[in-house]
Amino acid sequence: MKENVDHRVPVLIVGGSLVGLCTSLFLGRHGITHMLVEKHAGTSLHPRGRGINVRTMELFRVAHVEDRIREAAAVLADNHGILQGGSLTGDDQEWLFEQIDPGGALARFSPSSWCLCSQNDIEPVLMSVTPTLGADLRFSTELLSFEQDESGVTAIVKNRETGEHSTVRADYLVAADGPRSPVREQLRIGQSGPGDLFHNVSITFRSRMLADVIGDRRFIVCYLTKPDADGALLPVDNRERWVFHAPWHPDRGETLEDFTDERCVEHIRRAVGAPDLDVEITGKAPWHAAERVAQRYAAGRVFLAGDSAHEMSPTGAFGSNTGIQDAHNLAWKIAAVLDGAAGPGLLETYESERLPVARATSERASARSAEHSHPGYEPDPETVPEPVAGAPARGGGGRQNGVLTVAMGYRYGQGAVVGADPDLPVVPERMRLCGDPGTRAPHLWLRDPAQGGRKSTVDLYERSFVLLSSEGTPWSGAAGSVAKRMNVRLDAYAIGTGPEADLIPEDDGDWAGAHGTTASGAVLVRPDGFVAWRSPDAVADPESVLYKVLTTLLDRY
Repeated sequence: MKENVDHRVPVLIVGGSLVGLCTSLFLGRHGITHMLVEKHAGTSLHPRGRGINVRTMELFRVAHVEDRIREAAAVLADNHGILQGGSLTGDDQEWLFEQIDPGGALARFSPSSWCLCSQNDIEPVLMSVTPTLGADLRFSTELLSFEQDESGVTAIVKNRETGEHSTVRADYLVAADGPRSPVREQLRIGQSGPGDLFHNVSITFRSRMLADVIGDRRFIVCYLTKPDADGALLPVDNRERWVFHAPWHPDRGETLEDFTDERCVEHIRRAVGAPDLDVEITGKAPWHAAERVAQRYAAGRVFLAGDSAHEMSPTGAFGSNTGIQDAHNLAWKIAAVLDGAAGPGLLETYESERLPVARATSERASARSAEHSHPGYEPDPETVPEPVAGAPARGGGGRQNGVLTVAMGYRYGQGAVVGADPDLPVVPERMRLCGDPGTRAPHLWLRDPAQGGRKSTVDLYERSFVLLSSEGTPWSGAAGSVAKRMNVRLDAYAIGTGPEADLIPEDDGDWAGAHGTTASGAVLVRPDGFVAWRSPDAVADPESVLYKVLTTLLDRY
């Protein structure tokens, strides 16, 4: 079978939804050619999965697609808060929070910001980019079977339009094939967690009068809590296109056929509080909220990403963002191994880093659904996790119950890091991005004296390791020697205000203090922007130290 193959690629991606396409994007940015197969004929048609958190937007920024995604999301650029009330016409509404980033405090942590862009809008953007980066995208193509050996994976795929079967040989397979992942099932990887949480039917509809009812209230979502007419209302264009999530109770014998157009129209009218509201149903799609995490993220040369690895409650939009960040973590590691810069042990760190993050994040997502009284969710009080310490009560309008900390403040206690503390919680109580090993490297604005212009430290991290140190220290020279000696991608930047500086901190900022080191120390950052190692001070032989650290990180023993 290995000899009789129709296609040979370094990586085969199974699943062409959001996480699969992002895997394609990130692999392509590393110069890794690959094939993606998706059984459906095209991308998502239903508005869903639209909350893109700031960390994910940073990844899109570095991959040079952030502007295009914001353009696709422009119609919802002014929607910020979450509203809750018995209806939209009564006097009992309250803002669970009115602004995503009140006071602009987020600018201290990131050069990017949150974005609302539905999957049906973002996926075409990704599809237009990835073929230029070495992607062979094959929709209407289904994975039928696969087997792996010590040197690769052999897969049989079927073109659903022609019925033609093809054999694909890949070094690695990435399964982004959804919550009922056939790949995960074949690998017999179990799942942990409470399981199903609640069920909804997502109803798309048109209504011109609804914009007048809403007025100038620009919300991300409005939870409507009237008994027997509860649900979640989401704007699609703030004018006439909307989505309503209605609770569905299959455990009580309720079927999808029970959601007739007439029932949906009446439910929406009662929920909104406008009995004469014009409602034209344009589509219906069931969805299931669950909390499940795979017990393993890999088996041999096959890796799980996105919903195949974890399911989360939608409140907080943690699920898709966690999946995209899975893909980003995995892509640079696959690229390093395929390029010969790293040993196969580096790929084992994908699970040791991302699995704990998924467990912590999925618990937080369920807790947030309980805090927001998400329609249809009736949690067992004994199983709901405690709120993040220091978080305000619901409706307080302050820090969003630790959402930013969950989105970008998580840490890797073990994996491809040196010096991380494995005993610290994966998600800390408070945001701490101070250059600690295993955390996302701090954001600091810099000026480039050679090329001009302004850039964030975040912009430095994508295709190579990066060593930051002060001008006039031996670290940059040592990094150059180690990069040549090991044949690895390692860029070094001397930071300061003098003539030897590669980068100048804006407003004379203290880059070393921001990164938890001194002017004589150094910080090594991974291609994904996480701190790999930090030296708090000068060392006697920086080249030997860097060589040892990179050898450890890259499994080069």
